[in-house]
Amino acid sequence: MENMEVKEGSLAPDFTLPGSDDKEHKLSDYRGKKVILYFYPKDNTPGCTNEAIAFKENLSKIEDLNGVVLGISRDSIDSHKKFINKHNLNFLLLSDAEEVVCRLYDVIKEKNMYGKKVMGVERSTFIINADGIIEKIYRKVKVNGHVESITCSIE
Repeated sequence: MENMEVKEGSLAPDFTLPGSDDKEHKLSDYRGKKVILYFYPKDNTPGCTNEAIAFKENLSKIEDLNGVVLGISRDSIDSHKKFINKHNLNFLLLSDAEEVVCRLYDVIKEKNMYGKKVMGVERSTFIINADGIIEKIYRKVKVNGHVESITCSIE
C-alpha cells in the first residue's frame, strides 16, 4: 500500500480493521456520516481512559450531529473489550495490532519513555466528513478539553 500524505482536504485513506463488536469495519462503510477517527496509545492508561470517557460523555451530541466515533490503538480486541466493559464505553474500538492503519495515518512517532526512545502512537484525531474528506487533523492531542473542542468544530 502506497503511503500517501494524509492532510486536511485530502480523501481519508480507506482501511478495514477488526472491531470490539467482533466485526470487520471499513472506513468507507461510514460514508454519509461524520467520522471522528481517533488514535490513542494504550487501553486503560490514564490519558487514554480520560479521552475515552470524554468521547463517551459527548457521544449523544456527536451522534446528533450525524457523527460516529472510532477509536484505534495497537491493543488486541480482547484488551479493547476489557477497556469498554471497565469504563462502559458506548462506541467502537478498532484493533490495529499490525500498525498498518497507524502508519497509513502517520501516527507512529518516536517517543521518549522514561529516557528510552520508543516508537509509539502519537495521540491524534482526524475529522472526516460525510464524503470521506479529512476536514481537520489534530496531532499531539492534549486530552483535557479536546473532545469538547471537536464537538464544537463539527457543529
